[in-house]
Amino acid sequence: MSDQIIVKKRRPFFLRRGPMENIAIALIGIGFLMLFQSFALVLYTYSFVTLLAGTVMFMIVSKFPE
Repeated sequence: MSDQIIVKKRRPFFLRRGPMENIAIALIGIGFLMLFQSFALVLYTYSFVTLLAGTVMFMIVSKFPE
């Protein structure tokens, strides 16, 4: 009987579902806060783009395997 060690390789951080979903949710939240703040026009200007990027990122990352 031989002793075999099975080493399971972990995926890189940017290919793991859990952390990337958390980043996408944070991006959506940041875009939401940017949309409803009242002191900087630049933040309001880029709020929709940020929301859209977070939503698209979440849709793509949710298809990754566990």
